[in-house]
Amino acid sequence: MADLPDSGREVIGLVASAFTELPGTDGTPPAEVDGPIGWPGYDAACDRARQRTGERESVVAGTGVIDGTEAVLIAFDFGFLGGSIGRRTGDRIEAAFACARRTGLPVVSLIATGGSRMQEGMRALTQLQRIARQAALTRGEGLPQVAVLRNPTTGGGWATLGAGADVALAVGGAQVGFAGSRVRPPGDAGAYTAEGQFAAGHVDQIVEPQLLRERLGRWLRLLTAPSAEPPPPPRALAAQVASVAQMASVEPPTTGWDAVLRARSADRPAARSYVEDYFDWREDIRGDRSGGVDDGVLCGFGHRDGATVAYAAQCGTATTPAGFRTAARLVRLADRLGIPVLTLVDTPGAANDPEAERAGAGPAIAELFTAVASATVPVTTLVIGEGGSGGALAFAAADRMWITPDAYFSVTSPEAAARILKRDADDVPETADQLRLRPQDLVDLGIARGIVD
Repeated sequence: MADLPDSGREVIGLVASAFTELPGTDGTPPAEVDGPIGWPGYDAACDRARQRTGERESVVAGTGVIDGTEAVLIAFDFGFLGGSIGRRTGDRIEAAFACARRTGLPVVSLIATGGSRMQEGMRALTQLQRIARQAALTRGEGLPQVAVLRNPTTGGGWATLGAGADVALAVGGAQVGFAGSRVRPPGDAGAYTAEGQFAAGHVDQIVEPQLLRERLGRWLRLLTAPSAEPPPPPRALAAQVASVAQMASVEPPTTGWDAVLRARSADRPAARSYVEDYFDWREDIRGDRSGGVDDGVLCGFGHRDGATVAYAAQCGTATTPAGFRTAARLVRLADRLGIPVLTLVDTPGAANDPEAERAGAGPAIAELFTAVASATVPVTTLVIGEGGSGGALAFAAADRMWITPDAYFSVTSPEAAARILKRDADDVPETADQLRLRPQDLVDLGIARGIVD
């Protein structure tokens, strides 16, 4: 089980320094007795919570420095009525987001809540609309939002500040889910955990408490320091072979079929090698936020030459709808934060089995095409392996694309083209030549800017 303290102020002390609490937002106490719906004993319960925690509400908000980056912090105190969200909780969260917009600071939410406060009825529930509006206004200002999901994170706190954040980090072992433990149906309890949400692509990373300050600091540095220049294409990496004498020529292939065989070689470097070589350090995001994960698509933000570049990379497998949606999520987020994007193309094509069709292959590809086409930040593409049809093109920039000597790009695979044209299997190599899919062909056709060394 997660071992962060219940106290919001103590959690702030673990991750931040130089914390300054926002001025009080409680104002004049309401005139009604026992809250807006007259819940018997509500005033007394609040008094006990104040005495027990030393806090006046379930949220502490202010500004602090996390590993060198200043941010607005919203920290829930689970000891105060289970970290529940009431009207005055809404007051404090609204003030925190307003402070972020006024100062241009990112927002970090340290969440531990059981949801909306029963004793305030619908007045409590409507605070979720209020929080969502504040988050949307702050998102519109191009300010990043990072959530830390403590134990537990359920109900409206998960469905607004948690799941609505740009990056969601979860403490290992935490209970995370819309349904709390007392109201969910019997069944798979693992679905309501940080690990379950990570597996489903709703959480980006699982973080152990002792590493939380460092991980938050890395994310804040990445999301607040965009590169001012379009990302250059990565250099071509050498094939991983037994000796230099066996290394494939860096010269472009002589035939189309030779280009296809090079791109399909197991010795050819894959996306992960390119990403590791390109960045000094990086952090990945995970999942499409719709219950899907494609481990064949690598997305995140990397630190290079003192600035941040986002990346979306295909890893050589057929890309599933979840992969396209995750890449689209990455591109949209990078565009909103002003962070340029690098994409790496390497796929035989989009997954085309019945499961992929039912999961919305077409709409998912369309979503990524739209995200790339509408991006206002520069997008740079390097084709590092197979460029298989529209499933590859969806990852590609229209005007800033390069290609390596051991890659190809084609309207469809030579095998598929031969089948479509009713040719024999023996005709596949000739068909590859006719498709003009070699790196030098792509340059001659004006599709690629050049072949990288």
